[in-house]
Amino acid sequence: MSHVRKKIFMCLALTVGLLSTGAWAAEPKTPPVKITPAPAFTAQQLNQAPEDDWITNGGSLKNQRYSPLKEINSSNVGQLKGAWLTHLKGSGTAMKYSAEGQPLEHNGVIYVPTGADDVFAVSVETGKILWQYNAKLDNAISTVCCGWLSRGVALGDGKVYIGQLDGKLVALDQQTGKVAWTTQAAEWKKGYSLTAAPLYVDNKIIIGTAGGEYGIRGRVMAFDAKTGEEIWRFYTIPGPGEPGHETWPQTGDAWLHGGAPVWQTPSVDPELGLIYFSTGNAGPDYDGSGREGDNLYASSIVALDLKTGKHRWHYQLVHHDIWDYDAPSPTVLFDATINGKAVKGIGEAAKTGWLYLLDRTNGKPIYPIPETPVPQNAHQKTSPTQPIPSIPPFATHVPTPEQVEAVKKVAKVDNPIVAKQVFTPFWKDMVVLAPGPAGGTNWPPSSYDPNNHLFFVCGQNSVAGLTSDTEEQPAVGPDGAAGTATGSTMAIGNGFHSSGYFVAFNVVTGKVAWEKRYTTSCYSGSVVTAGNLVFVGANNGELIAYEATTGKELWKFQTGAGANNTATVFQHKGKQYVAFYAGGNALAATAHGDNLWLFSLDGKLNPVAPGKGGHALLHAGEKAAPTPVTQLTGNAVAGKTIFAQNCSMCHGAAGTGGNGGPNLTTISSAKIPSVVREHVTNGGAAMPPFNSVLSAQDIANVSAYVIKDITHGK
Repeated sequence: MSHVRKKIFMCLALTVGLLSTGAWAAEPKTPPVKITPAPAFTAQQLNQAPEDDWITNGGSLKNQRYSPLKEINSSNVGQLKGAWLTHLKGSGTAMKYSAEGQPLEHNGVIYVPTGADDVFAVSVETGKILWQYNAKLDNAISTVCCGWLSRGVALGDGKVYIGQLDGKLVALDQQTGKVAWTTQAAEWKKGYSLTAAPLYVDNKIIIGTAGGEYGIRGRVMAFDAKTGEEIWRFYTIPGPGEPGHETWPQTGDAWLHGGAPVWQTPSVDPELGLIYFSTGNAGPDYDGSGREGDNLYASSIVALDLKTGKHRWHYQLVHHDIWDYDAPSPTVLFDATINGKAVKGIGEAAKTGWLYLLDRTNGKPIYPIPETPVPQNAHQKTSPTQPIPSIPPFATHVPTPEQVEAVKKVAKVDNPIVAKQVFTPFWKDMVVLAPGPAGGTNWPPSSYDPNNHLFFVCGQNSVAGLTSDTEEQPAVGPDGAAGTATGSTMAIGNGFHSSGYFVAFNVVTGKVAWEKRYTTSCYSGSVVTAGNLVFVGANNGELIAYEATTGKELWKFQTGAGANNTATVFQHKGKQYVAFYAGGNALAATAHGDNLWLFSLDGKLNPVAPGKGGHALLHAGEKAAPTPVTQLTGNAVAGKTIFAQNCSMCHGAAGTGGNGGPNLTTISSAKIPSVVREHVTNGGAAMPPFNSVLSAQDIANVSAYVIKDITHGK
C-alpha cells in the first residue's frame, strides 16, 4: 500500500454505474407526490423506535439503528427484491467521493445526500426524483481529510439540513429543496469541514467539525433550527482556565491546534438532558513531543448539557494519542440489566479494536477498564498507562508476519521493529503495529438490538508502519488554506482491504455472541430489526442480511456499487421497506455508482452486475500487465477538471501534496510528458493505474494539465 501521512491511504475508488436519472421498474399511474413538511419534532418523538418513518440519522436519538418492524423477517427475507432502483444523476461518482449518507424517510419521501453534498428527495412509491439541491462545491477545497463525503442529513420543522465540506450549514425547504438559510459554521481554508449528519433536536441543529489533520481546534455547535443563529459552542480542546486545559502544555499554543474533531452524529438522552459524542485524535496525529499531557478531550467520549452545551462528564479512551486511535463511529445508547443492576449504558466501538461500555449517567465503565502500564518513549511524552477494557477485543493487536512483510515492501525497510502489544510507541525507527490508523472500527455506525442486547460492530484488522517526523510542517498550504499537521509519514500494508469482521457482542454477558470473519474489510454501517435481521454492506457491492441472534447468512443482493453505507428501514402505507444507497467508497477502493435502491417482499428487480474497479487495490504493492500508452494530444483545460475529480484527494488541489500523495512540483520526472502519461496509465510507486478508470483521451488531458499548470515542464 502507499506510503502516506494520514487516514487517506490511496485514491483507488472509481467511477462506475449507469447514470440515468429515473427509476428502474414500471411506474404506476399515481397522482403527483405532495411533500408533507415535517413538524418541529419533540425529543420524545425523535427518541421513539422508528416505525412509519426514519426521521433521524440513528433511527432514534439513541443511535441504535434499530427498527421494531418485522414484516420482513428471518423466515421470509430470502424473498426480498428491488421495488425500484433510482440513479441520482451521476452525483458524487468521481473517484474522490464516498457514499456514506444514510437515507432518511418521512411520509413517503426519501431524503439522501451524495458525497458531493447534493441532496435528493425521492418518492417511495415511484422512485421518482422530486427535487434536487446542488451544493456546487468548489473543487479547490483542499482541506478534506478522507474523501469527499456526507454522512447524512437532518429533518425537522419543514426543513432538510446538511453540513457541507466547505464549512457551510445549509437548511433546505423540505417541499422544494430551495435554500431556506445558510450559516458559515466553519471555514475550510482554516482546516475545517462538516462531514457528519447534523442532528435536529430541541429546535436546534447540532453538528461537530472535522479537520483534525489540519491543525484545528475541534468543536461542537448548536444552531437555531429556524434561523441558523448559533446558540452554543463547546470546544473539544479546553482553553486556559477551563477544566481539562491542564492536560496540555501551559506554554505555547499546542491546544489551539490540538485536533479532537467530531466525525459523527451525537446521541441524546432527553430524560437526562445530555448529548453524547466521541472525538478524534489529538494533533499533530503521530508526534506527541510538543503536546505533553493526556490531551483532553481528544480520543474521548464526552457528555454535554443539551440546553447549554456545558461539559457534564468525559471518559478518555486513549491518553496522549500518538497512533490515530480515535473514535469516529457514533455513540450508541442502550438500557439493560447487567449483573442484576439496571444500567443506562452508552457504547463506542473504536479504532483500538475494543468496544467501550460506560454508564451514560456518569461515564463510569460498566465492565472493568483498568489503567494498565504500556511501553514508553521519552521523545513522544507517552502516557505511562492506558485504559485497557476487560472484555475481549474484536481486532488483532499484534501484526501477522504477512502484514509485516506488506509494510516492509511498501516502506522499503528491511528490519522494522514489530510491536508485541497495542500502544507500542515509535520515534525515528519504524514500528509496525496493529491496528493501524484505519482501525479497528472506523466511521461505520454500529447497531444495537434491544431485545437480545446485541451490539453489532463492523471493522478490520489494519496494520501500519509508523515513524515520527518532527520537522515543522507548513501551517499554510500553497493555496492559502491550512496545511496538514500530522507529524509523521506512514506505510500502510493493505489499507482498507485488510481482513475484516462483523461481530455481535452481548452487552449483558460482556462476551461475543457470534462473529463473521472476512478476507477484506467490513466497511459499512449496520441496521437491526425486530424481525431478527441485521443488514450490513460489503465492499463487493452486496447488501447482506444475517439472522441477528445466530449470524446465519439469510440473504444477499448485488447492488452494483460498493455497499459502504447503512440501510434504512421503514413502512409506508402498511408495507415495510429497506432503502439503501450504494455509491462506493474512496478509501475502501470500491466500485462507484449512484444507486438508490428500495427493497420490499413484493419487489420484482433482481440483483445487478457488480460494479467495476475494486480490483485497483492489487496495485498497492504489485504491478499488473502495463497498458500501452497512447500519444493523443492533451487538453490542459479539460485536464484540470479530471485532476480535481480523480487526483486532488491524494496530491492536493494544487498538486503540491495532500493526503498521502507527493508534491508533484518536487519530482523532476513529473515534468516529462511521456513519464507522466506512463505513470497515470499504469501506475507505479504505490500509485494505482488509471487505465480502467479514465479513457485514453482523459489520460492525455490530465497529463497535459500536470505538465502545463503544475510542474511547468515541456
